[in-house]
Amino acid sequence: MRFLLFALLLGLVSTASAESFVIEDIRLEGLQRVSAGTVFERFPVNVGDPVDSVRLVNASKRLFKSGLFNDVALLRDGNVLVVKLVELPTITSIEIEGNKAIQTEALLDGLKQSGLAEGLVFKRSTLERISLELERQYVAQGRYDAGIETEVVRLPRNRVALKIDVEEGNVATIEHINVVGNQVFSDAELLKQFQLQTTNFWSWYASDDKYAREKLSADLETLRSYYLDRGYIRFNIESTQVSVSPDKEGVYITINITEGDVYSIRDIKLAGELVLAEEEFTRLYLLEPGDTFSRSRVTYSSDLMSKRLGNDGYTFAKVDGIPKIYDEEKEVDLTFFVEPGKRTYVRAINFSGNQSTKDEVLRREMVQMEGGWASTDKIDAGKSRLNQLGFFKTVNVETPAVPGADDLIDVNYNVEEQLSGSLNFNIGYAGSSGMIIGASVSQNNFLGTGNRMSLGLQKNNTVQSYNFSYTNPYYTIDGVSRGFNLFYRKTDFSQLNTVSDYQTNAKGANMTFGYPISHRQRVSMSVGYTNTEMFLGTTVPAEIEDFVASEGDNFDEYTLGLNWRYNNLNRGLFPTAGTEHKVSANISVPGSDLTYYKLGYNANYYFPIADEWTVRLRTELGYGDGFGDQKRLPFFKNFRAGGVGSVRGYRSNSLGPKGLPDYSVVNVVETDANGNPQYETDNLGRPIVDNSAPNVVYSTDVDGAAVSISNPNRYRPVYKTDGSGSVKTAPLFLERERALGGNILTEASLELIYPLPFIEDRSSVRSVFFLDAGNTFTDECYTPSDLDISDLNTHPYCSSGIDLAEIRTSFGAGLTWITAIGPLTFTYSVPLNEQRGDRTEGFEFSLGQVF
Repeated sequence: MRFLLFALLLGLVSTASAESFVIEDIRLEGLQRVSAGTVFERFPVNVGDPVDSVRLVNASKRLFKSGLFNDVALLRDGNVLVVKLVELPTITSIEIEGNKAIQTEALLDGLKQSGLAEGLVFKRSTLERISLELERQYVAQGRYDAGIETEVVRLPRNRVALKIDVEEGNVATIEHINVVGNQVFSDAELLKQFQLQTTNFWSWYASDDKYAREKLSADLETLRSYYLDRGYIRFNIESTQVSVSPDKEGVYITINITEGDVYSIRDIKLAGELVLAEEEFTRLYLLEPGDTFSRSRVTYSSDLMSKRLGNDGYTFAKVDGIPKIYDEEKEVDLTFFVEPGKRTYVRAINFSGNQSTKDEVLRREMVQMEGGWASTDKIDAGKSRLNQLGFFKTVNVETPAVPGADDLIDVNYNVEEQLSGSLNFNIGYAGSSGMIIGASVSQNNFLGTGNRMSLGLQKNNTVQSYNFSYTNPYYTIDGVSRGFNLFYRKTDFSQLNTVSDYQTNAKGANMTFGYPISHRQRVSMSVGYTNTEMFLGTTVPAEIEDFVASEGDNFDEYTLGLNWRYNNLNRGLFPTAGTEHKVSANISVPGSDLTYYKLGYNANYYFPIADEWTVRLRTELGYGDGFGDQKRLPFFKNFRAGGVGSVRGYRSNSLGPKGLPDYSVVNVVETDANGNPQYETDNLGRPIVDNSAPNVVYSTDVDGAAVSISNPNRYRPVYKTDGSGSVKTAPLFLERERALGGNILTEASLELIYPLPFIEDRSSVRSVFFLDAGNTFTDECYTPSDLDISDLNTHPYCSSGIDLAEIRTSFGAGLTWITAIGPLTFTYSVPLNEQRGDRTEGFEFSLGQVF
């Protein structure tokens, strides 16, 4: 612009007369990139027009304002008007270096919105303005020593390359935050509400000591809400000062406030268009006359009323709580003004993002119907039900108004699919079962139909199984499900030193029908048949031998099952909010070789406490018993505890009552107060050596079992005798006791679910800290029948009933990762009250189980 008037005046004075003339022709000079048509379109003078100096000045100004030229000069050659133009250069490239806090893409987008981008014309004034704006952005982040340097590189053919060098500097740390004017609440009480803090132990992780203008604004609003929620309706932030230390590395914040007095509610009224009964609104009040004023409860009451209107189709309803303040009485009249708007109806429900899942699978989960009035609860219920399917990472819903209609909306659900099945061959390891070799195909969303199918075989050290199952959750349009399962399972505990030595081969089938009671509750019934063949190992507990002797080793079972489930979890996989309850009852019907029943209860509670932080409570209870000729629950139907999914830190299935191992009967020696064996002595008090004496003698432990003591010198032992002079005996168990499980189960867990640092996509990863407790019990222990063994009329490794002292506890951390071959779970646990005989496991790893 600085050349415009000079060139214009020079041209007009030197070669053009101040007198008007008629333009016979217009000649353009200096064009390189801009077309002549573009110039003539913006130049308001044409051939044949009479012009004077004033009109030419105005025409040149308009041409210059087009933003295409760096200079415009008008010259006269006779009656020919010569327009000399200097085009603005074109930006060929923009190179940004040194930026880390703000991504290059974000900076380029900002530059483009401000008129600087590759292919556009270059204006230095715009670049200078952008440089100042970038500096302001970094200052807003607390980077007061940030600097922006720009370089314009001239290139041939009127082009330029821009180089922007960013020196981001360091974020200034907060040295002090001072609140001035507070009398009711202490500085410490107010400052703990802030995101911004002075440097503390956790600042290295939370970065809460790094100043940012947005965070300060949020903290000021938090401070305002803190007072307004406690009745200080006249509270005011008078001023805020942020000062920077001379080295630009420290920030000092001073907040001046006026607290005012506490105001209470005098009266609450409704106003506006009450399209619902007044009681429908008043029952949603979270305040009563006489209560201390609270802005949050006023806002929440308004939201509840708006949502209530939304459930009746008033999607765009507004309810505002308007206070009328009486300063002398320190009271407030509160009026909720209701603006329902027009009742809205749903024109269409649309789905997007479901690339493999069929629309009908999503549509059948809808509670809101097309053509009906829009209900906020029903629309949200549809989102919840889609989340509960477990097919999707995320589900979002929008309700845009239909263009041209003020009473119609569309409901648009957008989903992001996740892996819901796998086809794999795998080799793995689980701490409880050893090597795992398997092949399977499983799909919770089979061919996008929403049906569940699995076909697989698996083998590890203890289990070899073959299984096929198929479930159609919508066997009928009303949501009745049907599923069936065929299986063969061979279990051999001989290689697992925590469980009694026996083997079962089971094969069978079952069919299940499920019926929806409501959109959150479901009841299912099943009928099944199982044939079980049993083989005993080399060292089998007396309980198992007694069972096989009385019941045989081959059983046909016909079972009926009844299950009830309530589920309002927000997701099918990795939920973070809601509750789940399961009640199960299974019974083998008369005519089966074994008659028994099992009852179970399982519950999960998820309580969100902060962003991505959730507390989970889990409990599992179980009870079983025999009936008819069956006096107790068959031992291989017992509940078991320990391991991942149970009480972590103890080996899988290792907790609870233990079987009575095979044993032989041995004589017991006398011992002194220190537990040393006593030997016969000669007249001089020396032990008598007898080559026929055993080289191993036995005493008893606290459980009455024999404990071996080496006697390498063949001293003659002194044996214990009873009152009749008979030598006392004790059982010498041939193996270590192993868990048999029990007919009573009690387990509980407390988990803190937290976001794993440095992981952006946490939809397939869950990390927890946990505290576990539980065990299995029995209401009737096996009674030894060998009368020739003294002090063994009770089971040494079993006690009847629930003993709280036997509850095992542990704590630790765990991680589950959903992979293409199934969920991988890793845990590290520390037992808190392990006792003698417990089998513990610090690190555990399993494939195929989600905690």
